[in-house]
Amino acid sequence: MKTLQRPRFRDLFQGECAGAPVLRKLWDHFDFSFLLTQAGIFKVRGVPTWMLSFLYVIGLIAQCSSVSKIAELAGKDALLNVMFRGIKITQSTLSRFLTASYNWSFFGQKRIERLQGEQDTRLQEGDSINLDDTQVVHPYGKKLSFLCWLYDHSLKIHVWGMNLVVLQAVLRNGIEYPLSYMIWRKPEVKGEGPTKYDLAREMLLQLRKFVTCRLWVAMDRWYLCKDFFNFLTDNSFDWVTKAKRNTALYRKEIESWSGRERYVPVSPLMIIKELFFQLTSQGKSGIASVSIPNIYIKMPYETINKKGRKVIKQRYTPIAAVVAIRLKEDQKEYEEKIIPDDPTTEQPAKYRGAYLIISNRFDVPKEALSVYVKRWRIEVFFRAAKQELGMNNCHSITEGHHHAHFELLFAAETLVSYAKWQANQGKTSVEEGFTHGEMVHSLFHTRCEVRLKTKKGIQQVCVNFDTTVRKFARLFNLFWPKEVRMFFGISFTASQTFPLCA
Repeated sequence: MKTLQRPRFRDLFQGECAGAPVLRKLWDHFDFSFLLTQAGIFKVRGVPTWMLSFLYVIGLIAQCSSVSKIAELAGKDALLNVMFRGIKITQSTLSRFLTASYNWSFFGQKRIERLQGEQDTRLQEGDSINLDDTQVVHPYGKKLSFLCWLYDHSLKIHVWGMNLVVLQAVLRNGIEYPLSYMIWRKPEVKGEGPTKYDLAREMLLQLRKFVTCRLWVAMDRWYLCKDFFNFLTDNSFDWVTKAKRNTALYRKEIESWSGRERYVPVSPLMIIKELFFQLTSQGKSGIASVSIPNIYIKMPYETINKKGRKVIKQRYTPIAAVVAIRLKEDQKEYEEKIIPDDPTTEQPAKYRGAYLIISNRFDVPKEALSVYVKRWRIEVFFRAAKQELGMNNCHSITEGHHHAHFELLFAAETLVSYAKWQANQGKTSVEEGFTHGEMVHSLFHTRCEVRLKTKKGIQQVCVNFDTTVRKFARLFNLFWPKEVRMFFGISFTASQTFPLCA
């Protein structure tokens, strides 16, 4: 009787990060390795700085839940082994690198400076900055010095976590990327310590070191503060936000019998109701809006009275008032999480789905509305960062690790957003373009087969990609190493050879 032998399978070297060479090309395009050196972030245990940081970025895109998973990915992924020239990166090396006391905020500033030196990513006059905050939950920590007991509006429970105040750049050419962040700490005594307004002021002043042109700042109604508005206008920022229910507005009228000017108090709800039927007459699809002139708001200013003392007075300042309906953030699937039983929650001025948008640019109300519509992109960024880049996956007890995590996540989002913008060039509609999830799961984190071979004495690497990357041919042509060319075979399998030293 003959014995049936076991089948013999070909030993293939598999990889999970097929788009890693493209990501590395973008990494070098923005000189992130050089910026790390400028920030004083050096190698650990003989492993280069760029390699550790780049591996962490790949781990974020691959949705690795811990440092040990990232080290495991580096050890088993054939393509990463080739790119890292066989250098073994252990969990201990990564942990020591991430928990070291490096100045990661300085790296973030250098990243912003580098982006302003690039023609495609440079902020220019008319571009907008989104300002908002988000909570990063730390479910396995309790009473750590850098955590606060915060209320989660989505889960309706209190959690231990951090509250990040974030700036995001949205350019008119379609590129959007995160700028900077600061952690707001809930004070033990109310009124003490820096507020979210103070953190926003500090980040905007840091941005002014690299950008001098006039910019928009779009924010939600929580940041409606007159002192903050004065700060923005004094520093060449135009602001736009959504009015609250208790926002005091005034309408300028001329008395018929005397010809004098009067400022009549009017509530945002009255303005919305007055123009609501004009909104409904514009159709039932898309954003409908109507602007109303001669709306003013009292803004404080400092002056000296007759006794030589500094006093705060109010002056009527014209603003843009636009009533809009069917904003994307107000659709049913994107409803704001408001606590109905919390008396401290300031409700927006709303009537049958219509809201009032206000801005200091009373001369261009339509542009102010278009800028506010872009504000929703920072909410999309928060969702993508938490669901696709693992913003909430850092559970370290070291605060420095969290700062490294956030800064490298912002760097990863910058690269993904730039690649997405390049891939969507020439697309005629939003439906045809690639989404953030497609860029992550169909390009940067997809399967590939790696084979090593020697041809004419030169060791080469042959990479066979999954067919899902075929639609990203434009990115491979733009950002694959220049000494080689990318081509797609008839069998719809992408293959490429490049030197081992690439």
